Amino acid sequence: MTDLRGRAVYAAYRTGAFAAGVVPALVAEPAARGIGRALSFAMPQRRAQSARHLQRASGGALSGFALTHAVTGAFDSYARYWLEMFRLPHARASEIERRIKVDGYEHVAAALEQGSGVILALPHLGGWEWAGAWVHAVHHHDLLVVVEPVEPPELFEWFRTVRAALGMEVVPADGEAAARALGALRDNRIICLVSDRDLSGDGIEVEFFGERTTLPAGPALLALRAGAAILPVAVYFGPHGQHHGVVRPPLDTARSGKLRDDMARITQALAQEFESLIAAAPDQWHLMQPNWPSDRRGTQA
Repeated sequence: MTDLRGRAVYAAYRTGAFAAGVVPALVAEPAARGIGRALSFAMPQRRAQSARHLQRASGGALSGFALTHAVTGAFDSYARYWLEMFRLPHARASEIERRIKVDGYEHVAAALEQGSGVILALPHLGGWEWAGAWVHAVHHHDLLVVVEPVEPPELFEWFRTVRAALGMEVVPADGEAAARALGALRDNRIICLVSDRDLSGDGIEVEFFGERTTLPAGPALLALRAGAAILPVAVYFGPHGQHHGVVRPPLDTARSGKLRDDMARITQALAQEFESLIAAAPDQWHLMQPNWPSDRRGTQA
């Protein structure tokens, strides 16, 4: 049964990608929104979890109808993420350049001049593949991207192939990921780490949106080992198929004490950057899984 389900999931993604590539945008975009809204009601636990996260991101300002509207917007945004990703391999370099504006890329250029690589740390926000494709198409850099493995394996390999065509070397977040990322930094490459969710459960404890949780240790540890810059990044959806990338200045990654203490300081600084970046467009935050201890307690209750 599991194997049948995996094949069905793989077929569904491949079918969606094919449809996205051939159906006109005027049809595909409303269809994607419709699918996103249908899924939001078909997945009540994910919808409830998204509501908790959006309340945090808004400092409690979102409630009632406004919160319901924002959660629906998050599912709309997530559907747009997949549509945009499926359509991206068909876009020419000129279209990619035209449809995204990136503020702060000078921080990436300056970090590369230092010769120790660059870590782009970002939350699950908007459509980050567009920024990655822009870096490759416009600035001719190949990126190494560490991502969560997905099942079935055929689906992960297909995603790897799609992103490779966009100039991204995809590495699963497994036991070899740290060594691969460290090697890329020592070759003065750019690596991308989606870092607002601690998948392993053994990350660094931080205060994030007013509540204690853990975030991945990877960005801080890699920066300290390689001497690389960490640049907090967000990529937002704009109107009419546009995208807006924001690259923040590098975090202070200078050694000042014990390794664990430095990792905690850097990760907390990254959490604060994420708070500002997410709060700018909370309804584009595609985090719909438990991310704080209280979320998990609520799920078990």
